[in-house]
Amino acid sequence: MPEPSAPVTELTSQYVSQVTNDLERNVKEQERITQEIASLQEQLAALQHDHTILVSMQEALGVVTSVGAPTATTEAPVVPAPRQQTTTTPSTRRAPKKVVTEPSEPRKRAARKPATAKPAAKKATGPTAQPTLVELVRRHLTEQQEPRSAAEVTEALGKAHPDREIQTKVIRTTLENLVARNNAQRSKQGSSVFYTVPVPSVPAPATAEESRPGAGE
Repeated sequence: MPEPSAPVTELTSQYVSQVTNDLERNVKEQERITQEIASLQEQLAALQHDHTILVSMQEALGVVTSVGAPTATTEAPVVPAPRQQTTTTPSTRRAPKKVVTEPSEPRKRAARKPATAKPAAKKATGPTAQPTLVELVRRHLTEQQEPRSAAEVTEALGKAHPDREIQTKVIRTTLENLVARNNAQRSKQGSSVFYTVPVPSVPAPATAEESRPGAGE
């Protein structure tokens, strides 16, 4: 009786070793996939953050675009059901086609006409009446008597327009664009940067000597 127990014990130990190895591989695979998911989530969060900043900069520059944020999930395409074959003869299949297709064409044309009028209504009622962020910043600088920093402009516009999301970074970018277009001037006071609307230059009046004929000869 003690002789058959040795092979059984050896076989059991092999199974135990194999199960242990499989379990370790399973745990390592779970850890690897978890790390990949965390890395992909970080990349997605960074892309969403960049998307928000780019949309804000487009808003600041007054650019209108139809590109929207991607949806979280994509719907599976709808596959039409296969057509069932009938056992009718060709002569019996031709007669219903004339009756169905002829009245269906005017109905399809009548159904398509209201669809073309919808985009025009959307364009007419779109949010085009609100001023752009560039106009708001330029108007605010024009109304001020003293130079203003980007933080001060952001605070003033945030109070005047609480329904709009106004960020200091976007306001600073807008101010720099106005400076590049000669629509604003930039000055430094210590480590702070201030912006103001440029004052139109007035030509100096000519002196009596310059206006006298022959003075420059």
